[in-house]
Amino acid sequence: MPIVYSTHPLHPNAARLLDGHADLVVASDLTPGTLAREAQTADIVIVRANLPDALFAGAPKLKAAIRHGAGLDMIPVEAATAAGVLVANVPGVNARSVAEHVIFVALALARRFRAIDRDLRHKGWLAGRAHSLSARELDGATLGIIGMGHLGKAIAAIAMGGFGMRVLGHTRRNKGFPDGVEAVARDELLKQSDYVVLACPLSPETRGSIGARELALMPKGSFLINVARGAVTVEDDVVAALESGHLGGAAIDVFAEQPLPADHPFFSFDNVILTPHLAGITEESMERMGVGAVEETLRVLKGDLPVNLVNPSVVAQYRRRFA
Repeated sequence: MPIVYSTHPLHPNAARLLDGHADLVVASDLTPGTLAREAQTADIVIVRANLPDALFAGAPKLKAAIRHGAGLDMIPVEAATAAGVLVANVPGVNARSVAEHVIFVALALARRFRAIDRDLRHKGWLAGRAHSLSARELDGATLGIIGMGHLGKAIAAIAMGGFGMRVLGHTRRNKGFPDGVEAVARDELLKQSDYVVLACPLSPETRGSIGARELALMPKGSFLINVARGAVTVEDDVVAALESGHLGGAAIDVFAEQPLPADHPFFSFDNVILTPHLAGITEESMERMGVGAVEETLRVLKGDLPVNLVNPSVVAQYRRRFA
């Protein structure tokens, strides 16, 4: 049977869909050399880790690399295309999970949860209660979302419908937003927002796009929430804005270097919520992502193109390879 090589185990309900159609092989480790070597006999690769360019040159049977999720930064699309390999993803399947995480950390920042919990445990009742004097409500606050794809729209729906927040949005085209979301220029969004959420893909245009200049535009005491990619920000500039007190706090799920080094300055701030790139991971989203990736896998194995093909220019070369 065909071999489906996955960088990580799949949700059981997703793995079961392959029964009788393909053999599932899970990577023994995630080093580039291992991934390239173990993928040599694969027909399909399901991706949750960074793939090396060399994997595509050394896998003659490989039909497709299918992202277990939406972001394509883990797949070297140009190398895949040059090798005649289809690339697909499963957009939108974890948007609700990430959106709920954004609201969760926004509430925790607004209500000073980390400080209250810490001081109640270690200093007593009154020390914990003292932080409530500077706590805030989300109702009536302005939330600015940079990136209004599936994720941005899901965040906006919860923020407006559940918490009465004013929502500003910004994308490169600045159109097609849901009702109630105000389209504004990026600088204007930064100036007006009490909470700025980074929900955009990592691209040459967005890499390093939130640095000292952009952070200085944000109101003093405002909050930064990053669920995009770490490299969208200049991390040293975020640290500086926290040290100066200009930023009231931050919630960061993604980092320029992952895993986050134990000596990173982010760990020194009481007003920073850190999570290990898990905003989109829940029981429900893992099933949706796994099932979606396997459904695309089965389409390719049957001879069809993926529904969410992201490199359509490769199709002619792909068909020649498997004519």
